[in-house]
Amino acid sequence: MKPTRLKAFFTLSPFKVGCLVVLAAVAYFYSFGQQKPPLLTALDNRVTDAMFRWRGPMPTAGQVVIIDLDEKSLRQVGQWPWPRHTVARLVRQVGSAQPKAIGLDIVFAEADRTSPKNFLDELQRYLPGTVTADQLQTLKSQESLDHDVALGKAFAETPSVLGYVFQTMNDNLKTETEKPFPTAIVRLDPSHFKYHDLALIPAYRAIVNTEKIAQGQSEGFFNVFPDPSGTVRKVPLFMELDGIPYPSLALEMLRVGLGEQTVTIHVSQQMTGGEKGILGVSFANRFLPTDEAGQVTINFRGPAHTFPYLSAVDVLEGRRLDELRGKYVLIGTSAAGLLDLRATPFSNIYPGVEVHANIIDNVLKGDPFSHDFYTEIGLTYTIIIVGGLFLSALLSHTSALAGGLGGILLIEATVTGNYYLFFKQNELVGVVYPLATVILIFMVVTLFNYFYEGRERRFISKAFGHYVSPQIVEQLSKNPEKLSLKGEQKVLTVLFSDIRGFTSISEKMDSEGLGKFMNEYLTAMSNIVMANKGTVDKYMGDAVMAIWGAPLDDEEHAANCVRTAFGMMAKLNELRPQWEARGLPAIAIGIGINTGLMSVGNFGSEQRFDYTVMGDNVNLASRLEGSNKIYGTNIIISEYTREMLGERFFCRFVDMVRVKGKALPVKIYEPVCEGEPDPQTRKSVEEFEQAMVYYRIRRFDDAEDILAALQAAKPAKIYELYLERIAHFRDNPPCADWDGAFTFTTK
Repeated sequence: MKPTRLKAFFTLSPFKVGCLVVLAAVAYFYSFGQQKPPLLTALDNRVTDAMFRWRGPMPTAGQVVIIDLDEKSLRQVGQWPWPRHTVARLVRQVGSAQPKAIGLDIVFAEADRTSPKNFLDELQRYLPGTVTADQLQTLKSQESLDHDVALGKAFAETPSVLGYVFQTMNDNLKTETEKPFPTAIVRLDPSHFKYHDLALIPAYRAIVNTEKIAQGQSEGFFNVFPDPSGTVRKVPLFMELDGIPYPSLALEMLRVGLGEQTVTIHVSQQMTGGEKGILGVSFANRFLPTDEAGQVTINFRGPAHTFPYLSAVDVLEGRRLDELRGKYVLIGTSAAGLLDLRATPFSNIYPGVEVHANIIDNVLKGDPFSHDFYTEIGLTYTIIIVGGLFLSALLSHTSALAGGLGGILLIEATVTGNYYLFFKQNELVGVVYPLATVILIFMVVTLFNYFYEGRERRFISKAFGHYVSPQIVEQLSKNPEKLSLKGEQKVLTVLFSDIRGFTSISEKMDSEGLGKFMNEYLTAMSNIVMANKGTVDKYMGDAVMAIWGAPLDDEEHAANCVRTAFGMMAKLNELRPQWEARGLPAIAIGIGINTGLMSVGNFGSEQRFDYTVMGDNVNLASRLEGSNKIYGTNIIISEYTREMLGERFFCRFVDMVRVKGKALPVKIYEPVCEGEPDPQTRKSVEEFEQAMVYYRIRRFDDAEDILAALQAAKPAKIYELYLERIAHFRDNPPCADWDGAFTFTTK
């Protein structure tokens, strides 16, 4: 590979920078393995919270009702804790409505101090002799005087699942007697695994109900574990205590309500910290996907009180019991003073009991959220690679506005697609990392574009600032893609102008005076070129070479070039009196213009090059400029330029010439004006062109009559030239194949 190609290969471009960001993002994501950084997880959770709010509340299965120890109940019955016989009456009232299951989001860890039996000793002391010791013992043994026994009997008579809580921290209060006793049979699939193989959340001890109260059909823990932001998103279906898995309150309520005895934990072959991860839990022909720790991701139905709430005092008084029939009934509290409030994606104040209601409803409707890490991996790689490369290309090859819109559309498509294709299908897939990558690509490539385009703009300004108008430089700076500095073939118009007799003029002036004079002249001519969208190609002594149609496309390049020629002649007529007043020479110029296919671009060596045009059509323009001396004209254009001008410019035919190096003749014209000429000018031009028709068909006498009349009316060198040619042809008739063209023998 040549050094220049190596240099180009290793030169950074905006697109290459975008590709490098894509590669770095892919490599960094690959380094995560199966454990995302906490920050990404937290941000993904925030996106999920937003999707919950976009979706809004959704209907429940209508199978869960909450008995609420609300402010109304506390005001009428008394502050919590209530006497246990009151709770027993509440449970019996609920049981009388024949619900499928009753769950207590409450733990009765201590004996009821308000039981009547606790006051018998005080009664004997204050009323001595009224009650004997034997009678006192008999009274103490009566269950009706023990509220805890009464509550236990209420639980035993109803399909109740008592709640308890696990203590996960070591508080040195663990005893062997404090163990929960759920009635579920827990199996593992595959069956060769052991309980101690599971990667469940471990507990240190259980805070359980007293023995007298723990008489329900089963028990379940009601622990919830908010994420680092304090929001509840997952709830464990099982936790581990002393190597044994214990089911949650919601899971046991469902099992009891569905009349199922066995629950199966499906174990993954993947290791999680030396233990086997959990795939999910199944029972009663239902499968609940979980994370590796056995936590189900809750599909929250809406904000607080999405589920129906019944005030506990209404149930105690026997009201609205028909609403409990065949339902899963949770007894809990929404009262702020009882401190069972949580934060969820919908609200920062959310009753904890309703979290369990959501889990039950998710299972009944079969729509808890799942998380497929491999889907997330595939989606992340796709967005980063495909979307990243697309965005890099867009930012590199289009405007900043198009790139910005493309980036916004890519982000919107990613978020919207994730919402409809995954979230709405109860699957959580993180999109923060690919979105962050897209944003990073946008920022990096845009920033690099800023400096890269700044370098391009400086180059464009430096390369063209002195040769084209500021407006064209600005357009090229804003749209550098329109500029091609490589050699290419384009149809352009080129102009050459030259001062007549410059050598004799320069000999009469000193170098300083000549320099000032030429700077003044060339500045005036260059300004006219640039004002008409032209590019000053170069100065060659007193000569000016300019092009139209490059570096910026110009559909009117021929017309703008001829307008420039008119402007140069007008400016020269304006400057002559000023120069004469200052003792400077009154100069005349000739202008040659041609339109055609030319090579345009940077030409030169690797160290020094110029933006210019080359080709036979460029040479023709140069020769036309010199031919003005022959015809006594100021501006001559080729037939190709004349054709592109159309009817907008009035031109006079001058001659048909065959320049040196060309076999075919070219018609040349003198542009007279833009638009309609005055009647006298039109008449003289039409008469001259009629003479030229006679001239080409060898009717020299008819041509001579017209030319002589024109010369007599207004003498001109061109009339004199043709009269001389006619006189020559009388003595030396042209050859038989003469086509009327004049052949230049010099360049």
